[in-house]
Amino acid sequence: MEKKPYYLTTAIAYASAIPHIGNVYEAILADAIARFKRLDGYDVFFQTGTDEHGQKIESKASNNELSPQAYVDHISSEIKRIYDKVNVSYDQFVRTTDKRHIKAVQAIFKRLYDQGDIYLGEYEGWYSIAEEAFILEKDIVDGKAPNGDIPVWTKEAAYFLRLEPYRQRLLDHIEKHPEFIEPESRRNEMIQNFLKEPLPDLSVSRTSFKWGVPVEFHEGHIVYVWIDALSNYITGLDYHPDQVASEAFKKYWPADVHLIGKDILRFHTIYWPIILMALGVKLPKQVFGHPWILVNKGKMSKSVGNVLYTDDLVRYFGVDPIRYYVLHEIPYAQDGNITFELLIERNNSDLANTIGNLVNRTIGMAHKYRQGEVKKTILSEPFELSLAEKALEVLPQMRKLMDELKVADALEEVVKLARHANKYIDVSEPWALFKNPDKQEVLDHVLYHLLETIRFVAVLLQPFIPETSKRIAKQIGISDLSFDTTLTFGNYPSQTLGKPEVLFERYDLAKKLEEILKDRNEQ
Repeated sequence: MEKKPYYLTTAIAYASAIPHIGNVYEAILADAIARFKRLDGYDVFFQTGTDEHGQKIESKASNNELSPQAYVDHISSEIKRIYDKVNVSYDQFVRTTDKRHIKAVQAIFKRLYDQGDIYLGEYEGWYSIAEEAFILEKDIVDGKAPNGDIPVWTKEAAYFLRLEPYRQRLLDHIEKHPEFIEPESRRNEMIQNFLKEPLPDLSVSRTSFKWGVPVEFHEGHIVYVWIDALSNYITGLDYHPDQVASEAFKKYWPADVHLIGKDILRFHTIYWPIILMALGVKLPKQVFGHPWILVNKGKMSKSVGNVLYTDDLVRYFGVDPIRYYVLHEIPYAQDGNITFELLIERNNSDLANTIGNLVNRTIGMAHKYRQGEVKKTILSEPFELSLAEKALEVLPQMRKLMDELKVADALEEVVKLARHANKYIDVSEPWALFKNPDKQEVLDHVLYHLLETIRFVAVLLQPFIPETSKRIAKQIGISDLSFDTTLTFGNYPSQTLGKPEVLFERYDLAKKLEEILKDRNEQ
């Protein structure tokens, strides 16, 4: 049977600086969705990459005495390294300095110009270099842009994209396909704040800097970020407006999900769909604006000094505890919070005490009571808790949640199963069964049911914490981790187990915080 295609993208990371954990969170979130869909039988194409043009990059390169190309080569390779470090399983990593992308962007710009969607005019207004965006007068408070940058008055010739002719069509599309913008609060925000009134034309070229895609037919003009960066979603599938649709484009477009930060929602739900409508290309099925990660409930900022970088976090805690935290603790529609204290607390309670403890304790009991030999034993359940019933419910429930992109809730279903298994140990009291000669078969039933439940946990943790999943599978001696193996309870074979290994370190809060503080002071 042919697999159903599933195309998932993240926003491409801006190659002006090394990303913090809040930026990397998006790639980890997308990775969990991509891994889940692959396991669930989809032909997944997961694309991420870097956005490498613009004034900010041009000036950063100059400050570092590098050419813009050398600068973005370095930052892009660092972003890729960080994604690889946290096991982001992208299928393609695109760069906006790729030749095929540049050629396609030039052709898209020309096509829009030729059909009258783009025209030459003059731009005059306040401009924020930090945001690479023009700022409305009403958004300037005490001479500062919303992000604290001091905007400069700019006047230059520019090409503009007409938005208003497409506004009603876009509104109709959103009304007909409410799932196009998720979560709902973001959809309402776009409709109320932007689409209810006429849309001003959008400036799509610049002349005040050189680092970007040149407008082929007008020397000195650079294609501005929105047409350049947003087009990666189709140029990555070899789209070119003047060529026959590529196999990749025919197979994967329209994208199933553009996963982006809520701060760039307007560009993805207004400008991008209008560009696509003008090109006669179908709109993506969904744009999902995820929340931010806050540090101590405040936005990460270099000037405040509260930025958390992935390399540091991985050094302190390891890859899977970081993946677990950002996937489990960042809510679906509200901003999430991260602190070292919260990381330690979650590591100890969910990973060490719930998942790690279940695996360790169960293998330990199999050795203590049965010399590590596990015998497939299924009796009619002697206790009021049923592990079989609970385990079989998890994947169907996860599917439903993952379809709604409620990743944290889907992961919680697996943790709940582990908690249920720990409770089963308390209720069944294997230590008491071992002492009773008449209860030896019941003990075999309990040990088998615990190991079979751990097998389910190993299979279902794969999208979220893949390294841990592999380590559990190795400890309980299983190699088939396909979702199909969770359709029946009782697939775990009789076997002899090796010794248990500790999956997660349990940290002493004060000691760990002291260690981290010392490390940060030495940096």
